[in-house]
Amino acid sequence: MKMYPVYKGLQKPLVYRGFKGKFIAYGISSLGLGLVLGGLTGALVNMYIGGFVTIVSIAGGLFYTHFKQSSGLHDKNRSRGIFIHGIYLRRGYGKTGI
Repeated sequence: MKMYPVYKGLQKPLVYRGFKGKFIAYGISSLGLGLVLGGLTGALVNMYIGGFVTIVSIAGGLFYTHFKQSSGLHDKNRSRGIFIHGIYLRRGYGKTGI
């Protein structure tokens, strides 16, 4: 009987330079959007202002992506407080004919 090694990391999200899962795509899109926005600004207004806009937009997009990643891979509602759910069961719950 042959034994084959089993890769145990199949259920883990992809990680690249600190970004996990869907946030890799967010980081790449913020890089691309920053380059396009900076290029347009540089072509229409001024080369130096375009370079500044490129750096600021890329840094802002990556910072925002890192901030959103710190809350987890899935958006969660983090409600604080005490919630009391009433029990609305009638006597005879589960019997037929009620």
